[in-house]
Amino acid sequence: MDHSDLPHTNWRISERARKLTSSAIREILKVTERPEVISFAGGLPSPVTFPIERLREACDRVTRDAPSAAFQYSATEGYMPLREWVAARFSKNGVTIRPSQVLIVTGSQQALDLLGKVLIDPASPVLVETPTYLGALQSFSMYEPRYVQVPTDEHGLIPEGLTPALTEDARLLYAQPNFQNPTGRRLPLERRRALAEFARTSPFPVIEDDPYGALDYAGDPLPTLLSMAPDHIVHCGSFSKVLAPGLRLGYIIAPEELHFKFVQAKQATDLHTPSFTQRIVHEVVKDGFLDEHIPTIRALYRDQCEAMLSALERHMPEGVTWNRPEGGMFVWASLPKHIDTMKLLEAAIAENVAFVPGAPFYANDADQSALRLSFVTVPPARIDEGVARLAKLIRERL
Repeated sequence: MDHSDLPHTNWRISERARKLTSSAIREILKVTERPEVISFAGGLPSPVTFPIERLREACDRVTRDAPSAAFQYSATEGYMPLREWVAARFSKNGVTIRPSQVLIVTGSQQALDLLGKVLIDPASPVLVETPTYLGALQSFSMYEPRYVQVPTDEHGLIPEGLTPALTEDARLLYAQPNFQNPTGRRLPLERRRALAEFARTSPFPVIEDDPYGALDYAGDPLPTLLSMAPDHIVHCGSFSKVLAPGLRLGYIIAPEELHFKFVQAKQATDLHTPSFTQRIVHEVVKDGFLDEHIPTIRALYRDQCEAMLSALERHMPEGVTWNRPEGGMFVWASLPKHIDTMKLLEAAIAENVAFVPGAPFYANDADQSALRLSFVTVPPARIDEGVARLAKLIRERL
């Protein structure tokens, strides 16, 4: 539906608002809410992983022990015990993160918005991976940057591609080193070291967005960029993928001079992240629960991923390729170049199966023949059925 012309024709909206577009994924999800649709579209964590009883107990303790504080305004920076917990969790291998570097935000999507507000001017260059997270493009685009795509391959961002000509006047480099959305790629250790070295001398911050880092199937995480160059990395994290997304709780870890600007921008946005949910999350995580809970998520997602990969091998015709992720929630597939996955989606939905076309994940020069498959909310038998339907549609277009 076109909302560019408001019913009250004497009302004027901003040019910024006129340029707004809806998230392609959110629009697809509206269509796939029907129970008969096998949806590989949404990047939603499995509800099976939500620690409902722990959350219920934490709610009870917070409302019993600190009701006034839990329902009152609080500091923009966030609930201090939770900030201390985040700082302690990232203080390892000789690196010390201070609570004064931690800002609690209303989901990591707010972190992206704050990055845009603080760092981006109209037409300023912003460096992004090829492809990159659609939600980041949607947030940053509010501030009208000029996107510059950084070279990548099947292993992720190529640090050698960050040449002076490419990075001139850039305001930030946005990267997801761990199980990137949409491709599921994980940046290898040597590239992490090279990117951290780049960050140490860069005149702009490297943004490490890391909502999926804990979800490596083998439980063998690679070091964060933050741990390699703590004074030169802005690290964004989230509780959505390891607890529950409905809590809308994330965090930014940044050098203190930049942290203060994020705080000022957040004050103008929502004053502070809800006191109640911050205290609930702290109650859940403070005694080491995540270290018990995350392995169960990893095991579930590993099995779901194997079901997806096995189904692709059984059903997909020659000419379709895909990656084998080591963690996270996504498989990235490439179809023969003549197949437009936006058009394929229309046919797929008619057959009650859904995915996300790859094109919206590109800042420039979109690949029309790629698609993203999310497997974590679909049971294995339904995964096989859905992939079989999709493969049939692809085969008809070869």
